[in-house]
Amino acid sequence: MRIEHDSLGAVEIPDNVWWGPQTERSRHNFTTGPKMPMAVIRSLIQVKLAAALVNGKTGSISHPISSAIQQAANQLLALSDDELAQSFPLRVYQTGSGTQTNMNVNEVLAHLASQHTDEPVLPNDHVNCGQSSNDTFPTAMHMAGYTAGQKVITALNDLIDQFEAKQVAYMHTVKLGRTHLQDATPLTFGQEVSGWVATLQQDVDTLRALLPQLLALPLGGTAVGTGLNTTPEQTAQMVQTIAKLTDTPFTSMPNKFHGLAAHSELTVNHGALKTLATDLLKIANDIRFLASGPRGGYGELTIPANEPGSSIMPGKVNPTQAEALTMIATRVLGNDVTISVANSQGNFEMNVYKPVIIASFLESCELLAGGMTQFTHLLVQGLTANEVRMRELVDNSLMLVTALSPHIGYEASAHIAQAAQKNGSSLKAAAIASGKVTEAQYDEWVDPLTLCNL
Repeated sequence: MRIEHDSLGAVEIPDNVWWGPQTERSRHNFTTGPKMPMAVIRSLIQVKLAAALVNGKTGSISHPISSAIQQAANQLLALSDDELAQSFPLRVYQTGSGTQTNMNVNEVLAHLASQHTDEPVLPNDHVNCGQSSNDTFPTAMHMAGYTAGQKVITALNDLIDQFEAKQVAYMHTVKLGRTHLQDATPLTFGQEVSGWVATLQQDVDTLRALLPQLLALPLGGTAVGTGLNTTPEQTAQMVQTIAKLTDTPFTSMPNKFHGLAAHSELTVNHGALKTLATDLLKIANDIRFLASGPRGGYGELTIPANEPGSSIMPGKVNPTQAEALTMIATRVLGNDVTISVANSQGNFEMNVYKPVIIASFLESCELLAGGMTQFTHLLVQGLTANEVRMRELVDNSLMLVTALSPHIGYEASAHIAQAAQKNGSSLKAAAIASGKVTEAQYDEWVDPLTLCNL
């Protein structure tokens, strides 16, 4: 053990770790829940790297200390997430400003930087120079959230591409329509898939429109939004440096008071993720119901057999990818409630639910991106239509009678459908028996593919 001091006094710290006293206090005071996502840690390190560069140029810190912090930051950024996690042990459920994680980053960088210079490197005075947890942490939230959102868009586009291929392949494969869970007029499977494609395209368009909101960084607000202990010029340089380091067009948020007190940008973006989750849940459910069977269900689709479906029933195949994606959707819906409530708690100049907001946001992005990727490649790509079964259900459907309605009227058509259902006969037989339609007329008017309006 080694002894270090912070403003509250002496703290014993394991001798083999890079963090300092404030991290050690937090490590013991907050022991519940998941650890802070590494995406947030990496973003904070990039903020500190940019600060060291700018503060060294402006003379706010000495050149040797600036250089040492830069070396330490690059050393950390080169580590894998697993390696990085060894030095960042703090939990999501800590102070609501993320101060302890900000200090964790400051302390680790100061410890490592001290190895690269003869001058003492201090966490607050040097690494945190011109900053506050209140502006660095929400800055990291936007940086991490933007990157995570891009991954969702990439995965969603891949899924859309696979569905578009199915749309083309099955555009003339007629199947039974279902409204209110009851038989309806026919459509093609390609047309049905086109609806899924359009739905998901709307989601990706919305995400692309909203995600740039996260490019505005509240850095420079410092403690309460006024920019105390920094200058607009330094802030502008820092944001420009972060944009260059990350190759991302980040800008300075015009109103820093807003950036510290509210997280509207993350909340509205998660609303788009929530909508995507509801759409994915609907589509995944459609697929697993249409694939139900193989003999006791709809049986219209065949899904890949990725693994045995039962520990007791041999040969059983379950729609596991659909189940995984629908569970992910429920988690995202729960995260949306968490973020919405947390965003409403911006009391006065400060929202103190920051860690749970970004942890929930990043979890949703990770789950959606990963879930869609495996759903795309392990289910949709190998999905096939059982065209014989689809045609069988169409031919046996009473709702083809809708095609007769323009010729003989609604009521006469309804009587034919009711008679076919009552007698257990085919619709064609009931129509001819009614005397309202000849066989030739029936064959001309009731063509399932023509009814699809292709």
